[in-house]
Amino acid sequence: MQKRNKYTEIEDFLSDESFQSWILFKIDEDGWEEWTLESRQRAKLVEDARLLLLAMKVPETTLSAPDLHNALQTTWIKIEEKENQNNLVQYSKVKFLRKRFFGSVAAALVIGLVSIWLYQNQVSPETKVITYKELIDENSEGLVEQTNNSNKPQIITLSDGSSVLLQPYSKLSYPKIFTGNERKVYLSGEGFFEISKNPKKPFFVYANEIVTKVVGTSFRVKAYSDQPDVEVLVRTGKVRVKSNDLVSRSNQEEVILLPNQALRFLRSDLSFNKITNITQDETLTRSVGNIEQLSFEFTDIPVVQIFETIEQAYLVDIDYPKDKLKDCHLTTSLSDQPLTEKLKIVCNSIGNNTSFQMNGNQIIITSQGCN
Repeated sequence: MQKRNKYTEIEDFLSDESFQSWILFKIDEDGWEEWTLESRQRAKLVEDARLLLLAMKVPETTLSAPDLHNALQTTWIKIEEKENQNNLVQYSKVKFLRKRFFGSVAAALVIGLVSIWLYQNQVSPETKVITYKELIDENSEGLVEQTNNSNKPQIITLSDGSSVLLQPYSKLSYPKIFTGNERKVYLSGEGFFEISKNPKKPFFVYANEIVTKVVGTSFRVKAYSDQPDVEVLVRTGKVRVKSNDLVSRSNQEEVILLPNQALRFLRSDLSFNKITNITQDETLTRSVGNIEQLSFEFTDIPVVQIFETIEQAYLVDIDYPKDKLKDCHLTTSLSDQPLTEKLKIVCNSIGNNTSFQMNGNQIIITSQGCN
């Protein structure tokens, strides 16, 4: 039962037969109650899963793991449709509805029963929903998993120099060192990617049912397991997006996205919706972050201001000798570069043995001043 120590999502519990037996039939052969009480955070997640499982319980009906997952997915699709009808446009409202959902057993029961009915009567049997766990299980090489349980983005630097701004409640799995002719990572949640250029070694982001392929560019992928859509938004360069081969009816052609274009993948029917002008899509416009809006083209700009721009974009803290750098100005282009490359360019431009060190979201600049 050690695998349950790695459970981070409600659907992990829902697909566990031992957990189902404990909740539905009061059979606790694996010590679920004692295990749950070991952690307050764990207890909250277990309670949410318990309420949802009870809500989904249908007499004389056995729900398999795919049934549970699809019922859950359909529920949130219907919630979002209802939200849109009422012009509740902010994503925070979806999270609020979810809290209300878990907070009331009666509401959970109604929504759960409706979701099962919808799944049994409306969802095509050919539709396959892909989970983060399935993607990881398909990968044969050892991976490092980084989970962001904080309330602010975290920077991840990959072995090839690429950087990922991982949003709260998201996780990324990646190899310590990229080997072979491809670079593959696996995302659950949301991340902004800045990929180190290497035409001979394309970069792939696997997220739910889609695969995003790039050579060297910057883009955002938003793929939460309990959301009905997967979104890809391109800031610079060119991106190719296609369905994962694990998806049934995965016969979609690749969709090519250019700067300021996006793609919304509808998980309910496995369809692609390409958005050529993101400014006309209210949802995308609201979700654009600092890193996607700030300019990294600098002409005779104080170094202090450049550091401030980087801090705002990546939500990091940069510690540097202000007195020694206060009169330094730079003209440089940092667009379409991973964070580490940006810092290298700035340090090399300043000269005088200027260097940097990164420790998570903390960056320390060492310098004797400009040349």
